[in-house]
Amino acid sequence: MASNRHLGRIIALQTLYEEEFRLEAGDKSLDLNEVIDRNIGRYAEMVEDKQFIRNLVKGVSKHASDLNAELQPIAPEWPIEQIARMDRIILRIGLYELKYGDDVPPKVVINEAVELAKAFGGENSSKFINGVLGTILRQFEESIKDIPSDTKKK
Repeated sequence: MASNRHLGRIIALQTLYEEEFRLEAGDKSLDLNEVIDRNIGRYAEMVEDKQFIRNLVKGVSKHASDLNAELQPIAPEWPIEQIARMDRIILRIGLYELKYGDDVPPKVVINEAVELAKAFGGENSSKFINGVLGTILRQFEESIKDIPSDTKKK
């Protein structure tokens, strides 16, 4: 299942990359569901959890602005629009999974993002992705410590 999820993240990355590229180019014909279906179709025999991919793509796409706003303060010397497109999308995927994914441990999310960066990013992408998502995780863990124990999720 783990490798299946890894492939699912690769498909999500490809889909989100295409979405952002086409939107930036002013392509009015973009149909995200069509792109998702096409990209899943390429790996249909190897992908079991198609809904994971759909949920990930649609969630990241829907929350892209909010994710960007959360990412920006972590790397203030790099305006979000100046971060390489691939790195930016990998960061969004990782942050989305950290925030909204409840079935994947945070360290696995970060490791998966780093692996995507190694495979598809630039020379220093994996270190950058690891640093940003690691900082977000530490901040999240610190904020949890500040919540009174009787109000924490059980």
